[in-house]
Amino acid sequence: MYDLVVVGAGPYGLSIASHAAAAGLNLRVLGRPMASWRDHMPQGMYLKSEPWSSNLSDPAGTHTLAAYCSARGITVEHGRPLPLGTFTEYGQWFGRRAAPPADEQTVTSVVPCARGFRVETAEGEVLVTRTVVVAVGVMPFVHKPGPLRKLPPALVSHSSHHQDLSRFKDRDVTVVGAGQAALETAALLAEEGAHVRVVARADRINWNSPPQPLQRTLLKAIRDPHCGLGTGWPSWVFSEIPWAVRKLPAPLRQHIARTALGPAGAWWLRDRFEFAVPVLLSSRLSAAEQVGEQVRLRLESADGVVRTVQTDHVVAATGFTPRLARLSMLDTSVRSILHRVGSSDAPELNARFESSHPGLFFTGLLATPSFGPSMRFVYGATFAANRVVQGVKRRLAEPRLATVPHAARARTTEQHRADGQLTGEPAPARR
Repeated sequence: MYDLVVVGAGPYGLSIASHAAAAGLNLRVLGRPMASWRDHMPQGMYLKSEPWSSNLSDPAGTHTLAAYCSARGITVEHGRPLPLGTFTEYGQWFGRRAAPPADEQTVTSVVPCARGFRVETAEGEVLVTRTVVVAVGVMPFVHKPGPLRKLPPALVSHSSHHQDLSRFKDRDVTVVGAGQAALETAALLAEEGAHVRVVARADRINWNSPPQPLQRTLLKAIRDPHCGLGTGWPSWVFSEIPWAVRKLPAPLRQHIARTALGPAGAWWLRDRFEFAVPVLLSSRLSAAEQVGEQVRLRLESADGVVRTVQTDHVVAATGFTPRLARLSMLDTSVRSILHRVGSSDAPELNARFESSHPGLFFTGLLATPSFGPSMRFVYGATFAANRVVQGVKRRLAEPRLATVPHAARARTTEQHRADGQLTGEPAPARR
């Protein structure tokens, strides 16, 4: 039996695995390392966060992005954007050097049992573990506006579904959204030769300012402090003391998760975008229909003006919504009883990222309504990894039967008797 199974091998999963291994836990990591970054982001993108705030976390703090780049002669500077490919390669290097090897298996089922959890993979492996950390990143939580959801993938896609945008050359493409993903995707499309426009509900495009120098006068630093999410006191609170955000009332946390650090483009993208991409502002997408091999969009402005746009393809750069309902791998006996944050469909987590089901932990996007917007960024991985491993160790010190609530325990005990699949030993690894 394992102490811990980490589901997911992105920045959060790998960081937690590194800390857990250093703590002597018997664990497995399941997932393709850095999969979201490797498979779901177009070539040519840059890291929006500053390099110094984009480290994965190991206990010694030695496997940093700067250390990786220094050994390869790659320049890393504050205020100089880093290619996303470099960061992705760094994450894979971290996974090889600072964490247990990840098994590239797809988890299909997490079911409570008398000893903790039974985890099954698409490749046929069955594991029994005392605790589980769900670190699945953002891909299960892709959000598309309602009018686009019934249209076929040939006509509508999400911005995270593209690794190569060259296939859109000479085609008319409409990008919906006003954040970095929308603006950078649109710029890359234009550079690939597409005829592209952006449709945004906002009445203006927001652009981040160039970062302040790291070395400033004390007065300027006090007025506008640096932090992992930028500058300013609100960002400092969100990034440096997410434990304080968790103490706020649930409705306020929901509001912060929904609105803080809203849509904006990186300062270094502005020149590439503004002279290449037209924008339809104050345009709410109210309807979409297929017309032959194209899509007709109905856009409504705040003052009631209606216009239509006909396009070859729509890219929804409309972000991700943390919803437990999207986690089909998690057994309904667990999902149905988990406490939520206010009226959201995100799990309420304790100070160590443990849900109301003992032994079940969540990180990354699903933790945002509990701990704030830092959980949407790589920077939050250090805080999460430390806290999660503390929580796992504390849970392992509890009596084993306490890991299963009574309602789920009766169900899984009966299931155990019926299928006879649980043993005291983990299944052999498949590599």
